[in-house]
Amino acid sequence: MIRPFEPPDEARVADIWYQAGLAEYSYLPAFQALDGAQARKIFHDIIANECDIWLEVEGPNIRGFVALKASYVDRLYVDPLSQRVGVGKTLIHYAKTLQPQGLELHTHQQNTRACRFYQCLGFKAVKYGVSPPPELVADVEYHWRPEITLCNPERFMPSN
Repeated sequence: MIRPFEPPDEARVADIWYQAGLAEYSYLPAFQALDGAQARKIFHDIIANECDIWLEVEGPNIRGFVALKASYVDRLYVDPLSQRVGVGKTLIHYAKTLQPQGLELHTHQQNTRACRFYQCLGFKAVKYGVSPPPELVADVEYHWRPEITLCNPERFMPSN
């Protein structure tokens, strides 16, 4: 189930961001150097205050979140214990319903798992570059746009 983020969720959601980042970003020394308190402050000051956040929950358990700035997917994180069971896919599909005209995002080129994930969900790489400080690693910009159907091909099929 998807539901909106609420202030009492902040500690748990910040922990998901921090734990998933520690597990994935071995190539980001600045992230690896964060402690839990620093991560919670960054989450509060930057993510929670600047984004609309949606949570994927199972019962009382928050399993992942997507943070949006209009059509920009600023963050998508899934608790490491809930990965590979469709949580991220569910969150992206929900984001597509919120922004049916399209979505944009960046991810690190070294995060090949994320790159494959987004490509499998219809995102196309549109630009390669370098992420801003403190990361300064190769990144890729992805866009998802809904398919545009100009006509219904069944309309031209002979009827029986």
